[in-house]
Amino acid sequence: MPTTLESLPVELIATILGNLDLESLVKVSNLSQRLRHVASDSTLNPWKRPIYQNLASGRYERTLYHLSLRLTVPRSNWIDILTLAPPGFILFESSLPNLKASEWEECFRKRFIPGWLKWKKDNTWRMLYIKMLYRVWHRTYTTCTTDEAWTKYIVLNRNGSVNELESSSRGFSPMAIFAEMQFQSNLSHLPPTIRVVATFTDVRVIAIGVLHMPRSPLIVNHNACALLHPPGIEITDTHGVNLKGSSHFYSKLTHPLPAESHRNYPLYTPGGGDRRWGSLEEEGKQWMGGLMIIVQLIRSRTIIGYEQDESEFAGSWNQFASFTWHDLLTIAPWMKERVTKIIDGPGLGI
Repeated sequence: MPTTLESLPVELIATILGNLDLESLVKVSNLSQRLRHVASDSTLNPWKRPIYQNLASGRYERTLYHLSLRLTVPRSNWIDILTLAPPGFILFESSLPNLKASEWEECFRKRFIPGWLKWKKDNTWRMLYIKMLYRVWHRTYTTCTTDEAWTKYIVLNRNGSVNELESSSRGFSPMAIFAEMQFQSNLSHLPPTIRVVATFTDVRVIAIGVLHMPRSPLIVNHNACALLHPPGIEITDTHGVNLKGSSHFYSKLTHPLPAESHRNYPLYTPGGGDRRWGSLEEEGKQWMGGLMIIVQLIRSRTIIGYEQDESEFAGSWNQFASFTWHDLLTIAPWMKERVTKIIDGPGLGI
């Protein structure tokens, strides 16, 4: 008896279908009842690979635009699409699927930082997701700050405390604020260093500090180092990390879901995007004074690192959002045991 596609095991059929482009997969899934059954099985899910290839490349097949109309596509694939696709594509070009409230909540928590839950109020999860996505799209293409008049940011002090501060969104200038921090710490003569802590679909968390050879151990900020270099994690080669003598348990962050450049966060992601471990630290330089942590809204494009993008960082159009202590604990939970005091506003918290 000759071997046909439909006579193969369902797992093998799903693998074969997963190597097709979306348009071909739609056609093949309607050729027979067996192929339709394989294509619609959420466990086999042959749609996952071609959908992810579209999202990763940024070049979308026309079939993806209205894929929600296909009953053979498992709903779970839409969590990936709604988490990773650009705001403009979701809001203005694609047909949105019918999802359960719990699935819309999953999309929101995987895409946005937890501090943005303050807009939940009486909104449904679907309404909140769409509203936040439009807010992101609007803020990245305009200077409008109507929805958030004050931008919050975090400062890790060298004495172990943390200040949660805020500044007017319309005139928010991280480098101007940090220059004042340098002046107060008598570090104005040293250049600031910028590091991307983690990148997500719509934002990236950025740390601004002074990295230099300290004249005294009293000005070293150990919590700054702990944030950028989680205790116990060391780079062994270009392929990964070594957890050396660490009592900490690290699991990959999933809510929110990091971008491809930081997919292993808080572990090291090889490939050039994750620059938390730089050659400067290897030369014996250490973080000194306060470390400023902010969130920058980003447009959909390939992002490598901030060290080569400082001209955009100083751009005149507003591109920053609030970042709170709760957000910091979400992306760096190991900092909770290291921080001695949390201060809401400026000062020493006395």
